[in-house]
Amino acid sequence: MNVTCFFPDGSGPAWASGLATALPEASVTVWQEGDPPADYAVVWKPSQRFIDAQTALKAIFNAGAGVDALASLRLPKSVPVVRLEDAGMAEQMCDYVLHAVVHHYREFDIYAAQAADGLWASRPPRRKTDYPVGILGYGVLGQAVAESLTAAGFNVVAWARTLRAEAPITVYSGDDSRDEFFRAVRILVCLLPLTPSTRRILNAAAFAALRPGGYVINVARGGHLDVDALLAALQSGQLAGATLDVFDGEPIRAAHPIWKHRKVRVTPHISAATLREEAIEQIVAKLRALEGGKAVTGVVATDRGY
Repeated sequence: MNVTCFFPDGSGPAWASGLATALPEASVTVWQEGDPPADYAVVWKPSQRFIDAQTALKAIFNAGAGVDALASLRLPKSVPVVRLEDAGMAEQMCDYVLHAVVHHYREFDIYAAQAADGLWASRPPRRKTDYPVGILGYGVLGQAVAESLTAAGFNVVAWARTLRAEAPITVYSGDDSRDEFFRAVRILVCLLPLTPSTRRILNAAAFAALRPGGYVINVARGGHLDVDALLAALQSGQLAGATLDVFDGEPIRAAHPIWKHRKVRVTPHISAATLREEAIEQIVAKLRALEGGKAVTGVVATDRGY
């Protein structure tokens, strides 16, 4: 069994070493031009040249939860693409989103500005019931975040493409219910996969539908957000602020207006990093299952893009 790795950021040798240790029955290499085709590929943002060279693949393992980087490639239709599910990301995402929600709800930005001016002044306490949180996307990460926020005392609802009848919270489903979902929340968290149907889903219409003084947290993909619409909604006061971890064209340029916007908090795509050890453990388990003729979870439906 041959496994090849493709990581354009230079981390391929570390992934190959970890996979070789966890999967001693396999030959694991970092792909080089001219290598023979492999049985399995473990990749992050592979090139079309790499994909075209793999004529004998049984499966492609994507070293992350988001597979949008594969959407523009010509992939062999008969080869399943398997994405990571959690692999240590859920805990990080819960920490990040809970921090962003509480930071806004408790007005810590305002207190920080007051402290910088040497101003000692308290503000009237807020009620969590006035700050319902809505989660766009109710997959593995969305469910974990919803549970974390609910445990912290927030009223949480979610929106998903398909019906989730057994969910412990209210989950709006389908395009027809999305506006109703937006109207039900004041703090909006985006955890959707990026597909043609979800691109720019965080737009002027969505912001206008939120309860007044809405707040946006985007930890999914930069392609979900209409930045111009966000800036306009912040200017008008329809939105009170935003926390943004992802952007189109990362890193964003030094002159980007988001950097210095007093109502926006920016982080450099760190809300939930892939943890290599946990990811390798999951990939190896699924690879062995496929070798044994068993079904695995996390197989991407190419017609949906996730």
